[in-house]
Amino acid sequence: MTVTFQSAADIAHAVRAGERSAVDIVEPFLDRIAKGGDPTSAFVTVLDERARERAAAVDEQVDAGKDPGPLAGVPLAVKDLTESIEGVAHTYGLKPLADNVAGATTVTVRRLEVAGAVVVGTTNTPELGHTPLTYNELQGPTSTPFDLDRNAGGSSGGSAAALADGLAVLATGSDVGGSLRNPAACCGVVSVKPSFGLVPKEIRPDAFYSHSPFGVLGPMARSVADVGLMLDVLAGQDDVDPFSVPSDGDYAAAAAGGVPADEFTVGYTPDLDRFAVEGSVRSVCREAVDALADAGTEVADAEVGGPSKPDMTFDYGKQATVYFATIVDRLEDEHPDLDIEGEHAGDVSPSLLNTLGMGRGHGADDYMDANVGRTAFYDAVEDALDGRDALAVPVLATPPLPNDADFPTEIDGENVSGLPMDWMLSWPFNMSGHPVVTVPAGLTEDGLPVGLQLVGHRYDEERLLSLAAAYEAANPWSYPDA
Repeated sequence: MTVTFQSAADIAHAVRAGERSAVDIVEPFLDRIAKGGDPTSAFVTVLDERARERAAAVDEQVDAGKDPGPLAGVPLAVKDLTESIEGVAHTYGLKPLADNVAGATTVTVRRLEVAGAVVVGTTNTPELGHTPLTYNELQGPTSTPFDLDRNAGGSSGGSAAALADGLAVLATGSDVGGSLRNPAACCGVVSVKPSFGLVPKEIRPDAFYSHSPFGVLGPMARSVADVGLMLDVLAGQDDVDPFSVPSDGDYAAAAAGGVPADEFTVGYTPDLDRFAVEGSVRSVCREAVDALADAGTEVADAEVGGPSKPDMTFDYGKQATVYFATIVDRLEDEHPDLDIEGEHAGDVSPSLLNTLGMGRGHGADDYMDANVGRTAFYDAVEDALDGRDALAVPVLATPPLPNDADFPTEIDGENVSGLPMDWMLSWPFNMSGHPVVTVPAGLTEDGLPVGLQLVGHRYDEERLLSLAAAYEAANPWSYPDA
């Protein structure tokens, strides 16, 4: 296996022990990005010189007998959206902000760099992360390495594609409706949507907006062990985020495995009792869950009650569209020359304008009324989890979509609305706030990746990661170029 597909744990161990140089580690990644031309279009900005300088600083710490941190020398990609790096382009996926430069480094990136990670670049996202397909007018689409004609998913598509293509070892992502989980499914990688507040967010001028629906930051990697190692660094209270909570979890140890598969109980639902799901996805997920059962886990079919899908879709749509409209208002306050719905309307995707138009049509009472349905779904998930460690649910209703495709209007012979909420089974858990580890379920007969959500109890990420490690042992996976 080449270094570009080695684990974060192995790289950091070798660098900290003085067996490998962080400078020597980062060069193959930069070389792969340069020579390969980044065929998936994962990166917005490649930070060659900065990465070399950071790697050299890690080596200097090792030479001086100091501990450079648990992520020493590990190449990291940072999503170009909620997180920023001082002095580096920060576009939010918006063509009108192509020349915008961040004035500060956000708390999560600071934590990762203090832990020794080396940022190799920032990754592509749809404008403001508003859709589960990564495409924007600034850079175009980001593809999954499994099929360059198909999309990497969104909105953390650049991060997921970079991981699957061996261009980074760890990556950051964010999730307000599946933006960590959808691209993880499309690119065959692992992600954690943590409980709300576990990973602090540094958002100004409105530090409170991410609670409706629950928007979070989280780690992405190619293995369960690596997302656990990364979550250890990211988790914990910080005064910059009024919602952040303390953490005393040992996520790295939990994700490293060791808990036997027969100590877990899982409920499986192929459709959340609401969604049309393509047969190939059902088949792959069923086989993955059966492999976990064969390893000893108690697996039984589960039902998830609560509101109907149309009612849930309406409630989520109200809060999500208002959420994005508010983001635009804040950005335009910060950048007085920015006029997304006016002067710059031709420079953004029509789907963003449609989202903003819907958000402008909802009042404060609509926004708050959605919490009644959210509560009912939260209670239903709690009921389904009672006596179980997790629920297993597909991430998406189909394999990755073509880059030039619209959202499906028919799935598994059933007519659907053509909205993204029909395609993804991820957003309901942003309404409820339950943590989710997304793992690769396998490949369809056409060689396309399918993802599985493991949905756990709030603030019990340790148990969820231990289950994910047992799942990974029962369902090992690899990548095209590994």
